[in-house]
Amino acid sequence: MTALLPEGLRDRLPPQAEAGAAMLRAALDAIRAHGYERVAPPLAEYEESLVGRLKAGTARDLLRVVDPLSQRTLALRPDITTQVGRIAATRLAGRPRPLRLSYGGPVVKLRASQLRPEREMTQIGAELIGRDSAAAAAEIVALAVEALKAAGARGITVDLTLPDLVETLAAGPLPLDAPTTAKVRALLDAKDAGGLTALGAEAYLPLVAAAGSFEASVARLRPYSAKLGGRLDALQQIAARLQGVANVTLDPTERHGFEYQSWLGFSLFAEGLAGEIGRGGSYTILHEDGREEPAVGFSIYPDPLLDRVTSEAPVRRLFLPLGHDADAAASLRQQGWITVAALGDSCTAQGCSHMLQGREPVSLT
Repeated sequence: MTALLPEGLRDRLPPQAEAGAAMLRAALDAIRAHGYERVAPPLAEYEESLVGRLKAGTARDLLRVVDPLSQRTLALRPDITTQVGRIAATRLAGRPRPLRLSYGGPVVKLRASQLRPEREMTQIGAELIGRDSAAAAAEIVALAVEALKAAGARGITVDLTLPDLVETLAAGPLPLDAPTTAKVRALLDAKDAGGLTALGAEAYLPLVAAAGSFEASVARLRPYSAKLGGRLDALQQIAARLQGVANVTLDPTERHGFEYQSWLGFSLFAEGLAGEIGRGGSYTILHEDGREEPAVGFSIYPDPLLDRVTSEAPVRRLFLPLGHDADAAASLRQQGWITVAALGDSCTAQGCSHMLQGREPVSLT
């Protein structure tokens, strides 16, 4: 069966292929308008280059092959963020900071999930390297929302989190040893108030109820304000940037999928779509000399928007009969029309919305 493809991979046919390309362009144009320069890393790299560049990075989810030239293990990228970190720490190490970079292209996962059965998907994102301040984070979160809207998303919700909150509290104001810290983190992930009480970690109980709408969550976290070193103020600065642009929620202890984020993480959701459509946060890039550099960025995965974008895209295909006015057709193409020229007397206007009569398009409906 030569037409079969591996599980999780697919052909993208008209009109979705064109809609996908247009969606990528629109999102990257929105990011570029804010001063982010595009980079285009390769689809495959040596395995060791794709892990270890980001602090807490891991080798999971890599689809590996052996390079017949070097006999070294290559890996198809499951994520472009790590590649941008490599570029920033090596080839662009001497560029002034903050460094603003953007990217867009395919990534390949080793395994799919029940919610996202695709193993190949489009990833679009931006990284602000050299800063992870509240102002930098607010810029990145707002930019992620703008890029999603440019891609066709509606009704966007941003769910903020503090991935290292438990470790921060356990190392200082609410001390715990390492094994107990791991247990508390697991119980908070499960929202298990009874388990926290049984463990003797009652001081962490208010965090269980702190998830919800942003204002209500911040109010519940106020007793921890002095212990969080200004993080609540930073979150409020981010939320203020999103006022009137997106819905904002807060789950301060959510860690799933934020393994390499530091003080901030966020998930992106869009109306009508199941599951998150993107995520981001603050993280650390490791340089060749061992130096650590702060950064903040986001990645969106817009493929679930394709059906909506395809159905909403206006059909502007213009049939050009034999003997048509070539200058008029060229002028209309500059205005955004797609033209389909007749190749013989038997050609029809199939798939076209308009026909050129003289110098003007005339609707075929």
